[in-house]
Amino acid sequence: MKTLLPLLRPHYWPTWLALGTLRVLAPLPYPLLALMGRALGSLLARLPVSFVRIARTNMGICLPELSDQQRERLVKEHFKSLGVGLFETAISWWASNQRVAKLAQLEGKGNLDTALARGRGAILLSAHFTTLEIGARVLCDQVPGGASIMYRPTANVVLERFLMRNRSARAKRAIPRDDVRTLISALKASEPVWYAPDQAYRKKGAQMVPFFGIPAATNTATSRLARMTGAAVLPYFPERLPNGQYRMVIHPMLENFPSDDPVADAKRFNELIEAQVRHVPEQYLWIHRRFKGLTADYPDYYKRKRAS
Repeated sequence: MKTLLPLLRPHYWPTWLALGTLRVLAPLPYPLLALMGRALGSLLARLPVSFVRIARTNMGICLPELSDQQRERLVKEHFKSLGVGLFETAISWWASNQRVAKLAQLEGKGNLDTALARGRGAILLSAHFTTLEIGARVLCDQVPGGASIMYRPTANVVLERFLMRNRSARAKRAIPRDDVRTLISALKASEPVWYAPDQAYRKKGAQMVPFFGIPAATNTATSRLARMTGAAVLPYFPERLPNGQYRMVIHPMLENFPSDDPVADAKRFNELIEAQVRHVPEQYLWIHRRFKGLTADYPDYYKRKRAS
């Protein structure tokens, strides 16, 4: 009981309220949830919040060929996608396997079978789109034997406990981002592991790698993991379709990967992400500060004060 008391502090009441609301709404029909999500996103896009400013900044950096009017339309569509993503996350957390299966089809299982037949595991290399949660859920449900997922722990203790419990129930293993030992164990056991190393990364081993032609602090560990374990690396991208269905694609394993140059490998994956972003631009997670520099030598695109 004592261990639960800190979770009931007023600081966490908004988290409990949000989780409770999503739990209540999760059983509603998908079209209604999508409608609610788009309405919520439209409202958020009009608010003077930092997320909107960050999204506009990122789009200006990555998509300079768009006019101001086109980027503004994309901002609005992106926040609608975020809103839908919130409610599809509720589906991902609480819906039955049957309901999820009716919404989403996983393509490319044969590519994964071929990779796993090598006996050295597979890294399903993905990225942060608004379909992230349902994309991971479909993998865990539809890959024979299940899949493991790597995730970034959150500082919110209530949310972290919930996510860890939920993901552990769905995934073969739920692996915190810094738990490299468990990740290597999973790959050496010939398991498929969902891994999305595309966000700004400024720890040991980070390199400035072009993303949409702009240097971005990037995690280059994928090459080292693949070399250390012999695991195949396969791009994996989910897509929300206009008809309310989802198309999840496991692409063929990357040939000649890893190379002798981890930066070149990371650039190669960034280019795959760029292609997917251009395919479904509203579904990319534009609210993340992807272009935070490693040092003061790089521009402060987001106009935030640097840590001293």
